[in-house]
Amino acid sequence: MNQNILKTKSLNELFEKSFKKYWDFKALTDFKGDTFYYRDVAIRIRTIHMGFEKCGLKQGDKVALCGRNQAHWAIAFLATVTYGAVVVPILHEFKPGNIHHLVNHSDSRIFFVGEQVWESLNEAEMPNLEAIVGLNNFDILYTPDQEITAIRRGLNKAFISLYREGMKPDDVSYYKDQPEELALINYTSGTTGFSKGVMLPYRSLLSNVHFAWEVLPEVSNGAKIVSMLPSAHMYGLMFELLFEMTSGAHVHFLTRVPSPKVIAEAFQNVKPKVIIAVPMIIEKIYKQKLLPLLKRPSIKVMLRMPFIDQKIKKRIHDELVEAFGGEFIEIIVGGAPLNHEVEPFLCKIRLPFTIGYGLTECGPIVTYAPWDERPLFSCGRAAPRMEIRIDSPDPENIPGDIQLRGDNVMLGYYKKSEATKQTFTEDGWFKTGDLGTMDKNGYLFIKGRSKTMILGPSGQNIYPEEIESSINNMSYVNESLVIMEDGLLVALVYPDFEKAAADGLPDTAMEATMESLRDQINLELPKYSQISKIKIVPEEFEKTPKRSIKRFLYNG
Repeated sequence: MNQNILKTKSLNELFEKSFKKYWDFKALTDFKGDTFYYRDVAIRIRTIHMGFEKCGLKQGDKVALCGRNQAHWAIAFLATVTYGAVVVPILHEFKPGNIHHLVNHSDSRIFFVGEQVWESLNEAEMPNLEAIVGLNNFDILYTPDQEITAIRRGLNKAFISLYREGMKPDDVSYYKDQPEELALINYTSGTTGFSKGVMLPYRSLLSNVHFAWEVLPEVSNGAKIVSMLPSAHMYGLMFELLFEMTSGAHVHFLTRVPSPKVIAEAFQNVKPKVIIAVPMIIEKIYKQKLLPLLKRPSIKVMLRMPFIDQKIKKRIHDELVEAFGGEFIEIIVGGAPLNHEVEPFLCKIRLPFTIGYGLTECGPIVTYAPWDERPLFSCGRAAPRMEIRIDSPDPENIPGDIQLRGDNVMLGYYKKSEATKQTFTEDGWFKTGDLGTMDKNGYLFIKGRSKTMILGPSGQNIYPEEIESSINNMSYVNESLVIMEDGLLVALVYPDFEKAAADGLPDTAMEATMESLRDQINLELPKYSQISKIKIVPEEFEKTPKRSIKRFLYNG
C-alpha cells in the first residue's frame, strides 16, 4: 500500500494525483455503453469547471445531482467536489414533489438531472435554480438567464482555445479542501418533515477513502468494480466510485434496475475485484441457487457424511464464487444484517464475505473486519479513526445505544440545529439510535435497530413512518405499521370500524376498501417502497407509556 496516500490531508489532492497518474487508463464504463478513460473524465471535469467559473459559482455553493447510476453522474459529482462546491446527491427514485423539495431545501444554484427524471419535474417548483443541466450531454435544459445558455454554447470553443495542444496531465489542478469544510449534503429521505440533510465534511469522505485503501489495497490500477448500489447513497457512492477514482480502478455502472439477471450478467462480463452488496442480493442467490439443492434428500445425507460433506461444500463454494465472476477477493455486505440461516451456511463453505456496519452520518463506514477474522453475526470492529462505545452498564451482555466518535462523523443536519443537538451527547458522541453489544475484543454485535429504517431491495433507505403518515391520513384508518415480510413491504392497518359503520360500510367490505387505499398510497411512493399487501388487524397496536407503537412486537 502507498503510505503517501494515507498521509494526504486533502481529498481533492488524491483525485488530482490519480487523474495525472492514470491518464491513459479506463475509469468509467456504462455497462453495454460508452467507456471513459481518466483523461476523458479529467477533460469533462475541466470543461464543467470553466462553466462554473463563467456562471459565477463560488466554493461552498450548492449543486444538486439526480439521475440513474451512469458515467456522466459520476463526472458531475467529481466536477462539483473538485471545484469546492457542495454536492447534493438526490435519489432518482424519489417522487417529483420530493425532488423539488430537496433542491429547494438545499439552496442549490445548479441542478444536474437525468433526462428521464427531468420529464416529470417542473422548473417553476424550483424558483431559485439558475440552471438545470441534462446528464446525457451536459446541455442546458432550463435557465432564466440567457447568458448561461450562451456560456454553455461557447464552452467547447473556450476549452479548445485554452488548451490549443490539448489538455495534458499536468494541467489537472483541483480546489484544495480543508478537513472541516462542507463537501456534501446527503438526504436520508425525500419527504418534507422527514428529510434530514446529513452534512459531511471533506475529512469524513477522506477518512472513508483512506479506510478503503487500508483494507482493500488489491483494488488498485486496472481492478474492475460493478456499481449496482445507488450512487446517491453513501455506501455505493463511497465504495463503488470515490475510492476507485483515487486508486486507478475501473468502475462499471449497470445504468439500469439491478435485477438478479442483470447483476449476474455484469459479474460474468466484468469479473469484479471486490463486491459491495446489500443482504437482499446475497439472500436471493442463496434462495434461488442453494436452497433447492440443499433440500434434496441425497444432499442432506451427504452433508452428514465425513469427507463427502467437505467435497459437497467445496463444490457449492466454487459454484458461488463463479456466479460472482470468479475473481473477487471479498464480498462486503452492508446496510442490514444477513438472514440468520444464510450467514452460518456461507461461513461453513468458506465464502469470502464479511458484514460491516455504517450510517449516512458517518459517510458511511463505522465497523469492518476481514472475512476470515469476523466472528459469526458480528459486523466487525471500529474502523480506523473511529471509536465506539455502548451506552450500557454491561456492554458485553446488555444491549445499549451504539455511540460513535471520530473522523467519519458528520457536522450535523442541514438547517436542523435542534435535531443535530439531540443527536449528540453532551461530551460529543454521536448517538446512532441502534442497539448493540461489544465483546472484549472490540467486535460489535447489532441487537436491534431502535431507528426504524428498512433497507430496500437495491440498497435504498425506506422510512416506514413516512408511508404510515400517508396511510393514517386516509379514510377508515385508525393507525398503521409498515413492516418487511419475505422481502416485501406489508402494511398492518387497524381500521376505524366505527366510522365505517356510521357510513354504512359493512365489515365485509373493509378488505376491498383497504385494497383501494393501497392503490392510492402506491401512486405517491417510489417503486422500491410500494406496499405489496395490507393486512387488517382486529385491535389497536400495543403501545409504550409514551403511546408510541411497540414496533418490535410486529417485526417478525
